[in-house]
Amino acid sequence: MRHDSIKRAMLAAGLMSLGIVAMPLVTYAATAADHPSGSASAKSATAMTETKTALSSADEKFIEKAAQGGVAEVQMGKLAAEKAQSAEVKQFGERMVKDHSAANDKLTHIATQKGVTAASDMDASSKREYDKLSKLSGAKFDQEYMKSMVSDHAKDVKEFQSESKSAKDPDVKTFVQSTLPTLEEHLKLAKTAQAAAKGEKTALK
Repeated sequence: MRHDSIKRAMLAAGLMSLGIVAMPLVTYAATAADHPSGSASAKSATAMTETKTALSSADEKFIEKAAQGGVAEVQMGKLAAEKAQSAEVKQFGERMVKDHSAANDKLTHIATQKGVTAASDMDASSKREYDKLSKLSGAKFDQEYMKSMVSDHAKDVKEFQSESKSAKDPDVKTFVQSTLPTLEEHLKLAKTAQAAAKGEKTALK
């Protein structure tokens, strides 16, 4: 009896030993089956790195300048919507806020995809113009604002026309080509509103 007990004890100890060894092997096998070629997060990070396309210096510079210009159009448009005397000028300002806010959102999205930070503030020249406009009112405000808008949009149209031909990145090119017709329309509207603002000046005499 004592001999049988010893044999059973040794057999049990042997089985336990085998179980201890087998568990890590099972765990390893399950882990290898779940992740046959590395972790999912590592593969995802690698894929993102491979799909991110570096912008040319010219495209990156264009995004920065276009973003600054868009912010300026929105801020000055808000000012016009509040301060303009002419209905045409006020409506133009409201249109600037709507259209350029939408364009800025698209541009910011593209910039983020390309690993570029789009400007969120006006450039120094636009800030000076904004400060100047904020001190004007009535017909004087309308005339100065529309003079600035005609000049700015004439420059914008030329820059977008040039970028539509030279842009290297396909997403930037698509943005430029889809936005250009809106800027061309803005230029026409700006000239019309400027004529209305000049009419105010004539009426004052």
